[in-house]
Amino acid sequence: MRGLVVKAISVAGVASLALTACGGNDDSSSGSGGDNKVQVFTWWADGGEKAGLDGLVSQFQKDCSQYSFENAAVAGGAGANAKQVLANNLSAGDPPSTFQAHAGKELQDYITNGQVDDISGLYKEFGLDQAFPQSLLDNLTVDGKIYSVPANVHRANVVWANPAVLKRASIDGTKAPASVDAWIADLTKLKAAGVAAPLAVSKGFAQEMLMETTLLAELGPDKFTGLFNGQTDPAGGDVTAALSKYRTLLTFTNADREAIDWPDALGYVNSGKAGYTLMGDWVAAQQVADKVPDSAYTYWPAPGTDGEFQFLADSFTLPTNGKAAEGTKCWLRVVGSAEGQKAFNTTKGSIPARSDASPADYPKYQQAAMADWKQDKIVPSCAHGSACTLGQNESIQSAISQFSGSPDVAKLQSALATALKSS
Repeated sequence: MRGLVVKAISVAGVASLALTACGGNDDSSSGSGGDNKVQVFTWWADGGEKAGLDGLVSQFQKDCSQYSFENAAVAGGAGANAKQVLANNLSAGDPPSTFQAHAGKELQDYITNGQVDDISGLYKEFGLDQAFPQSLLDNLTVDGKIYSVPANVHRANVVWANPAVLKRASIDGTKAPASVDAWIADLTKLKAAGVAAPLAVSKGFAQEMLMETTLLAELGPDKFTGLFNGQTDPAGGDVTAALSKYRTLLTFTNADREAIDWPDALGYVNSGKAGYTLMGDWVAAQQVADKVPDSAYTYWPAPGTDGEFQFLADSFTLPTNGKAAEGTKCWLRVVGSAEGQKAFNTTKGSIPARSDASPADYPKYQQAAMADWKQDKIVPSCAHGSACTLGQNESIQSAISQFSGSPDVAKLQSALATALKSS
């Protein structure tokens, strides 16, 4: 079992879409003598996410004291609500000073629409081209340019298990299944032992995560990544076989999967109603927040993906014609700095994007994750924006939701191929 990151996050329930202090004055002088309020748009409104943001703000207030922070967070929907509000504001020509986005292809739509500026020059100015590992820089680069500064790194391909439930079927809870087939065999044992829904899953991105980790396990990291860069044929027979195994996995899941969110699926595991759930490494901190004892659960990379680190990263942009541009550049400097990343990640529970961070500053789980990040094969996540554009992801999630109700592999594969061929 490999070490994983603890992410101190408690995803907020769907809340009002009201955007705090959205209509501030535009800084026509790019931060010189104009509005010095740096309006930071995120979906970090509660729990560990908000605590991490507070850590960044504290460092910003030290390093950029000539500017003030304005919180423009929108809660709920694991960022879906915030992205909708942000899209509306950008379309109306009212961008914030900076906004949170997943690093990678998720930014493509903003880039295509001319809504974010190239900040490659800031990378050199701030020394980030040396501080960040080359594998991350490669994933951040779009047509030779970089458009955001990542504050952290998370791991998506993690399975969480209840060893007491596994014991009912004589399954060793300390060992991860070596492959998807081995996992299906264990799920079959659990169902025979009376566990009605051995694998708990929720709606939306959670099902997409299950599908993409199945593809990753079956195709391997290079062919999986090739799905998103055009080097792997999404209509190929190997993709068909992987999607067929995903369909089989869904037969072991809860009937209400289209009606619940990931904390509810995790609750099924904790209460003994399910043996497994697949979700990112932020689950560990949710377990701490829910006071679930360490002995009550275990975790490992998704079956068939050991040694592969499927990453996502929260990052910040420089919107075109945004408010307080010079203050925003100071914010970006803090986000990428050693001090800012330490203030953010030690509180939020994620790992720093910088290669020069000291593991001694972090708890043991984060230390193990930092080691994995350095030695594992790094692959992107479509569900969390590092591999797919917003438009592609929306199309894929729509197809997955339809598949949940009517599991037609050919139809899902066709929809996947169409989405991945779109720009």
